[in-house]
Amino acid sequence: MYTDLDIALQLAARADAITLPRFEAADLNVDSKPDMTPVSDADLACERELRALLAEIAPEDAIVGEEFGGTVSSGRQWVIDPIDGTKNFVRGVPVWATLIALLIDGRPVVGVVSAPALGRRWFASLGKGAWRTFMGSEPKKLEVSSISQLADASVSLSSLEGWRDRNLRENVIELSDSTWRLRCFGDFFSYCLLAEGAVDIAAEPEVSLWDLAPLAILVTEAGGRFTSLAGVDGPSGGDALATNGLLHDQVREMLVKGN
Repeated sequence: MYTDLDIALQLAARADAITLPRFEAADLNVDSKPDMTPVSDADLACERELRALLAEIAPEDAIVGEEFGGTVSSGRQWVIDPIDGTKNFVRGVPVWATLIALLIDGRPVVGVVSAPALGRRWFASLGKGAWRTFMGSEPKKLEVSSISQLADASVSLSSLEGWRDRNLRENVIELSDSTWRLRCFGDFFSYCLLAEGAVDIAAEPEVSLWDLAPLAILVTEAGGRFTSLAGVDGPSGGDALATNGLLHDQVREMLVKGN
């Protein structure tokens, strides 16, 4: 009898078998979507395969994915981003991953992030903690940091463009100036490092459910907090703030100040 986490890990293994051989492939085909973001043949093939596998294993579950859509609904729903970090993938940067989550009535209960080019896989299930494997190692239990002072905190963000578009660029610069260091690990990696305790704050000004669903449960099961910039718990707010919990309210107030 498969658990939901077993299913998610099976999906991740199938995804890795598709995506990793296409990474740095000379014949990789890349097109532009209507929003001018890239999509590769690996993105499309991966999501097709995961949908087909779910149709066999869990035929009654709904699916929503980045490439082939779907309607967010109540009940059991799998959320898939076949390659988070496609821009990295197509440029030969190994920081990309397949993101898989199971939501029940909108709440993530299982999440898997598989980054085969980094040799890492992160996973979490509700009430069972957050874990990471490295190059097939035994799972390591994850815990967020205990940093409680902003001046000691490590922040990871995406580019400033999205923050500028929301008139929050100066707030982000103030946050950077108030902390120990700012790095742009980007995409899923910021939140995975936060769950590991290596980063204390991660945030995105504009992002989709499939970019966040497994990251939310990974962070919270590691002891952190994951909300929208408005302070609503979970991955459905269209933006995100994740912290070790100790810094959350202070950082959120700083980011949304004046808006």
